[in-house]
Amino acid sequence: MVGGLCARRLARRSRSALIAALTVLLVQTLIVWNFSSLDSGEDRENGGSNVREKRDRVAGNKAAGSDYFQHGVHQRQHLPPPGRGTSRHIQQPDGYYSHRPKEKNRVDSNNENSVPKDFENIDNSNFGARSQPQRQSVGATSSKQQREHLQEKAHAQQQTWRDSSPSLGRSSNEVLPVGHQPLAVGNNASYPNGQGVAGVSRQQYRTSQAQQAQSQHRHQHPHRRQATAAPLEVTYDQPPKCEISGKEAISALSRAKSKECRQQIAEVYCRHKEGQLMPEKVTRYCPLEGKANVNVQWDEDSAENFPLKPVRIAFVLVVHGRASRQFHRLFKAIYHTSHYYYIHVDQRSNYLHRQVHALAAQYPNVRVTPWRMATIWGGASLLTMYLRSMADLLAMRDWSWDFFINLSAADYPIRTNNQLVAFLSKYRDMNFIKSHGRDNARFIRKQGLDRLFYECDTHMWRLGDRKIPEGISVDGGSDWFLLNRMFVEYVINSKDNLVTNMKRFYAYTLLPAESFFHTVLENSAHCESMVDNNLRITNWNRKLGCKCQYKHIVDWCGCSPNDFKPADFHRFQQTVRPTFFARKFEASVNQEIVNQLDTYLFGSFPQGTPALNSYWENVYDEPDGVASLSDTQLTYYHSFTRLGLARAAASLQGNPKDHSCRYFPMGHPVSVHLYFQSDQFQGYLVKHHATNLATSKLETMETWVAPKKNFKLTTPPSSTFSRLQFAEIGTEWDAKERMFRNFGGLMGPMDETVGMQKWSKGPNITVTVVWIDPTNVIAATYDILIDASAEFTHYRPPLNQPLRPGVWSVRILHHWSPVAEMNFLIAPLSHNKHQPIRQEDALKLHNGPAKNSYMEQSFHGLNPVLNIPVSLGYVEQAKRNAALTGLELEHWLDSLVGELWEAADVCAMGPTACPVMQACSKNPWSSLSPDPKSQLGKPRADGRIR
Repeated sequence: MVGGLCARRLARRSRSALIAALTVLLVQTLIVWNFSSLDSGEDRENGGSNVREKRDRVAGNKAAGSDYFQHGVHQRQHLPPPGRGTSRHIQQPDGYYSHRPKEKNRVDSNNENSVPKDFENIDNSNFGARSQPQRQSVGATSSKQQREHLQEKAHAQQQTWRDSSPSLGRSSNEVLPVGHQPLAVGNNASYPNGQGVAGVSRQQYRTSQAQQAQSQHRHQHPHRRQATAAPLEVTYDQPPKCEISGKEAISALSRAKSKECRQQIAEVYCRHKEGQLMPEKVTRYCPLEGKANVNVQWDEDSAENFPLKPVRIAFVLVVHGRASRQFHRLFKAIYHTSHYYYIHVDQRSNYLHRQVHALAAQYPNVRVTPWRMATIWGGASLLTMYLRSMADLLAMRDWSWDFFINLSAADYPIRTNNQLVAFLSKYRDMNFIKSHGRDNARFIRKQGLDRLFYECDTHMWRLGDRKIPEGISVDGGSDWFLLNRMFVEYVINSKDNLVTNMKRFYAYTLLPAESFFHTVLENSAHCESMVDNNLRITNWNRKLGCKCQYKHIVDWCGCSPNDFKPADFHRFQQTVRPTFFARKFEASVNQEIVNQLDTYLFGSFPQGTPALNSYWENVYDEPDGVASLSDTQLTYYHSFTRLGLARAAASLQGNPKDHSCRYFPMGHPVSVHLYFQSDQFQGYLVKHHATNLATSKLETMETWVAPKKNFKLTTPPSSTFSRLQFAEIGTEWDAKERMFRNFGGLMGPMDETVGMQKWSKGPNITVTVVWIDPTNVIAATYDILIDASAEFTHYRPPLNQPLRPGVWSVRILHHWSPVAEMNFLIAPLSHNKHQPIRQEDALKLHNGPAKNSYMEQSFHGLNPVLNIPVSLGYVEQAKRNAALTGLELEHWLDSLVGELWEAADVCAMGPTACPVMQACSKNPWSSLSPDPKSQLGKPRADGRIR
């Protein structure tokens, strides 16, 4: 009896255990299915990424996480569990990673072209297909099968782009979310105490730059991700004349924005497929075998014996941007009444175009191209612009010139005009052009000359392969050159087989200006005039300059030179080979080196000359229209003007009824300048109108708004941690110059913020970075491993948008002890689409991310660990602020801006009723104050300005 009762109890327990086990198994199955669905969904959305690779990385990250808890944080119970959000963060590390191409830092390298030296280690596949609204299919018909074929090809191309992209180099910093042990960088591959991660290779933790670029699209706000998930279809005015089957052409079609561009891509592809586009064989007219190279000698004292018949030079200045004062300095340095100056201003640089027109009106030997082009890096438009400029110069019968020289606004002379003229007069029959200095087969692959490209929608699209024409030797190198008039006439006027076919060939070539003139010269009857030297020094630092930073405008990987700094000055004094120009220079990065060169060439300015160490650069001008500004910029500039007016009102102490310095703001800002002193950013200068309340008259003034210091190290600094020098949050990170191009960090709710840290050299260390929003919500936290030689680290956490407006803080911790803290402002927008913001838009933009969640993983468990109080009152106040509009919004905005900026001074541009306000021309900080180094004047008796 008792035995039977026990047996029944045991049976019931067994059934209960079996039911529980089946329930757990069912739940696990559902979870696995759910995660598999998510993976496959992302796989479809992002063009077919490798699901197995993702899961392998997740497994590796879990192993790292467990190891981290043993050696890292002791308050384990306060940390968020390493779950789904953490895994996704590791899978898709979105942001900016330092990287190091495998190249030795070379000074004045002979490799004078704009693609990486180690190009064979870099994937140059096209980007994946950009999703578009539903359109017709690709091909001669619009059948459903062909549409599906297009989508499969586009997704396959995306898969190829991600899977075949090798790492460009080892990262100088690793970024992992808190709860995961970072791997060592450099030669140290082990963890503290000698423990590593068993069964997980270092390779699994590394992310190539191509993968990072792809992952940037995965960490978008949920509503943006859905908006790009539409099926891919393409429309044309006329169906293509052939089937588009090449994966690169399909990828280009899927990403092209305009119908006209897609039509042109299809036509070019079909013509090439039918053999109607490229020449098969080209005639060589050079009597020599191989490449000619005339050796020329440089005599530093040659300028003392000035030639009896000096050459006259046509300078073609190709400029863009807004750095008009730096351009004025270049013009002053190269100007002479004996030479000619033909200036092309990029179609998108209207402010600079106005400045250049004003300059040209002062000098009879200066002209501006009556046409303008939007030239892009690596584009065919650049070669078209040069050929058109040459044709214009040859048509100017009143300009009798001997040499063609192209310069940009980032160039500067390192020898005097007289030295240049003396040298060229000695070699007036020569052409100076820099070759790549490698075997041609490798150069052709590296430069992409065996690939078909086409430019439209301001993008160079890669469409497939092609063959190099037979019969000629292809050459190339730098696209900065000095060509004599005889050769220029041949290039422009000749109708022979070589010139005609080379113009045809290079119309569909990447970086054509880096090869067209080289190839024509080497294969023409002028080949014996070639000098393998373009008389320039270019500041190539490929460890910094080769970031593949042009992938948004060209389907290839490219490099850009770095700016010169004062430490480089000795390079300009070398006389090993003839050099007369150097590039690049950027006064907003470093003006001291330009001052040094200027003094070296022309002597010092008179003692007491003002503004020698000051620099101003325009970022907005009224004729540009407010449509040229972002809503974030417009918001800040209006707030800056109100800060200036508040300072003016506070300048009169005493009588509250005195309104002589009280103003009401009127209209949009007139202009905005960046202001630098001794190469340090000093703030913004905003010109604006305001009505004086005492006189009711409109006045124009300029306000100087300076940033407050918002970075502080712990006091006293830790004896075991002294490497951190500075940290900053911003946007528009320039990895080449290692600086933020958004000076002062003007950021709004929809900006993608980047955290940067500057380090001194020392032992390998790991720090934790914590981002805290204005309501004390921990938005993100991650670890960075800094190797012994790292100087900068930077990372963009994939925060869901919109970011909550207000003053944010970022803390840097070492072993969970505070090391440094900085603040940055996410400004609430007073304008949306350049109009005063409406409440419905304010609620969308100013309420923070959905569910107050910046990432899928919550970090609220860290609040007590970091002593960050959580208060419902903060959230309620934030909700009330999010609904503000009009004057209430402006008051809130100005109070926030005032925490990180201050109105340093205000000046009057004209008559003013305020007795304490000085004229702007008398304030050394004002953009209206004298700037002799950049101001132009009449030529002296010797023909020069400087």
